[in-house]
Amino acid sequence: MRFADIPGNDGLKRTLAAMADSGRVGHAMLLFENEGCGALPLALAYIQYLNCTDRKDGDSCGECPACRQMSKLVYPDTHFVFPVNTSRKVDVSRPTSESFLPLWRELVLKNPYFLESGLYSALGIEGKSGVIAIAEAKRILEQLSLAPVADGFRSVLMWLPEKMNAETANKLLKAVEEPPEKTVFIFVTHNPDRVLPTVFSRCQSYRVLPLQKDGLEEALTGIFGKDPQASRQQAAISGGSIGVALEAMGEREEYAAFMQIFKELMQAVSSRDLLAAIEASDRISALDSREKQKAFCIFASECLRKIFLCRQNVPDIAGIPPEEAGFYQEMASKADRSFCPKALSLIDRTVMLLDRNVNGKMLFCDLAGRIYLIF
Repeated sequence: MRFADIPGNDGLKRTLAAMADSGRVGHAMLLFENEGCGALPLALAYIQYLNCTDRKDGDSCGECPACRQMSKLVYPDTHFVFPVNTSRKVDVSRPTSESFLPLWRELVLKNPYFLESGLYSALGIEGKSGVIAIAEAKRILEQLSLAPVADGFRSVLMWLPEKMNAETANKLLKAVEEPPEKTVFIFVTHNPDRVLPTVFSRCQSYRVLPLQKDGLEEALTGIFGKDPQASRQQAAISGGSIGVALEAMGEREEYAAFMQIFKELMQAVSSRDLLAAIEASDRISALDSREKQKAFCIFASECLRKIFLCRQNVPDIAGIPPEEAGFYQEMASKADRSFCPKALSLIDRTVMLLDRNVNGKMLFCDLAGRIYLIF
């Protein structure tokens, strides 16, 4: 992965390249993004640049042995950590990231902008919560205790450090704070506020920005070969996230199902029909995994943003498909001005509790009741 292969975030690319060129490489870095906005590709490109033996014009050459190995995610001194759980695809009772490396490589090489739900589907752990357990910390420390294979930088790339428990973080803390020579830790997170403070405080933090609408449209058509009309529509409603846009373009049935549930919920609360609102909540809790329930929450948050923009009389920047315009205008005309911010706060709370394995049926019934009360 080269910097040139990644659209947007040109300022951050220059910063990373300059850091490597100066030799003042931070020992721990945290890249935070809205899901699917390109932090993982940037981390991979940075690792490749660190180890490239023939850098050119602020980018890796793409041709030296280190670049060729990184392009296949097999550079021997790069170690990957990501949330896992017991799986139907891997017959291991206590799996670690190493157990899933072939599946991880396949997914990242196919689409490095994947969403969390996409990872769990690829690993065969749908319906379970991915975790980074103490076994991961022991594995990484064992690997770092060995001599490096190549004469470059050793890297530990952790995707979603917010999935670490305190025991895992404490085990790694010393290595993150004082790593062996020419060793870097790179953390990629979607929720920096949920990363344990002991880890967060030891990292240089960089924001990976969403793409502008035109840049996202160009990336969808030029890099991924998507239909121009569909790309234009998704660029308007995906919040600058390539991953979200690709997911939506590949999952139209899921989008339609989510939209139907959201409509039923909003029409129920706007008509003061509590029973219908609870029935809509039952449909959310009946989704077949916690990741899909969280995906619905993200979808609902985006829908509330559109209602808010309609209330502000700026529907043109909301990216609303023509066939849905009537629904959003109707909800905007009925909702109180404080409704959308309050509802977004309730959804964030629900996602937090989902991550803590609270019963989904109880959570979404409670969410529907609270939304009914604030409408």
